[in-house]
Amino acid sequence: MADIAKLVEDLSQLTVMEAAELAKALEEAWGVSAAAAVAVAAPAAGGAGEAAAEEQTEFDVILTGDGGKKIQVIKEVRAITGLGLTEAKALVEGAPKPIKEAVNKAEAEDIKGKIEAAGGTVELK
Repeated sequence: MADIAKLVEDLSQLTVMEAAELAKALEEAWGVSAAAAVAVAAPAAGGAGEAAAEEQTEFDVILTGDGGKKIQVIKEVRAITGLGLTEAKALVEGAPKPIKEAVNKAEAEDIKGKIEAAGGTVELK
């Protein structure tokens, strides 16, 4: 179990771009598609019923504003997402927009704290 926990911790450190590259490499190595895995997992999750409705486990982190500190917020968005300068600037200027989607509560709270420390405003959904 400790090895799995370490692997999960290591994978949680990946940027969005690194995670996408990893997914592509695994698809090629194993001859599977991430979309197919999601399609198979969706019906199984639907069977959880009311238990899933009681406690939310995945959150979307939505940037709602830059708080007048656009440059600092753009820098933080770049660090969190791995986006380039142009993409991060467009995301910040287009708020409200999602920074990350379907992340666990701890990661969502961490992102929220970083953006708020930079001067931005964030909403968790």
